[in-house]
Amino acid sequence: MEVYTAMRHFADSWGLLAMALFFVGSVLFVLRPGAKRSAQDAASIPLKED
Repeated sequence: MEVYTAMRHFADSWGLLAMALFFVGSVLFVLRPGAKRSAQDAASIPLKED
């Protein structure tokens, strides 16, 4: 039972911070300059002929 309490305390504090930082980083990665070109290139891969 002691391990559960420790893991829950970790998830409530540092786990939440880690998830929030990951979310902010993901949003910034998608909105960075040059992302539109990369996304368009990736989206056109299935339409390219062999």
